[in-house]
Amino acid sequence: MKKIQIINGPNLNLLGKREPAVYGNTSFEAYLNELRRLYSQCEIAYFQSNIEGELIDKIHEVGFEFDGIILNAGAYTHTSIALHDAIKAVKTPVIEVHISNVHARESFRHISFLSPACKGVILGFGMDSYRLAVEAFL
Repeated sequence: MKKIQIINGPNLNLLGKREPAVYGNTSFEAYLNELRRLYSQCEIAYFQSNIEGELIDKIHEVGFEFDGIILNAGAYTHTSIALHDAIKAVKTPVIEVHISNVHARESFRHISFLSPACKGVILGFGMDSYRLAVEAFL
C-alpha cells in the first residue's frame, strides 16, 4: 500500500472560511475524507501547521519512509530556503501544490523557493490540485 503524506502550511487550517472566492467553501478535512474515499488503496496521512519548523520536522519524519509528499507550504513557498533544503535532504519525492493559480495573483507569489527541489508543481485547480498530485504518485 502506497503511503502519501499531505502537508499544509500557514493559514490553510482556515480553508472553507478564508477568502472563499480564492480558496472555496470546503474545509480541508471535508475534502480529505473524500480524497481518502477515492484512494482507499493507499494510506493518505495529513499534517497542517502554521509554524515553518514543524513543517520541516514533518518532512524529515516521513521523508525516508513514505512514497510521496504533497506539500502546500502556503506563503512559505515564496520565502523559505529552509523548506527547500528539507525537501532536498530527504529521499521521498515531493510535489508542490497550490489551490489557486499563484501566477494570476500578486507578483510576490510568482517565485517559489520550493519548485527547484520538487518533483513537480500542480497549481490552480482548486482542491482538485491535491487529487492530481495523488494521481501523479500512483
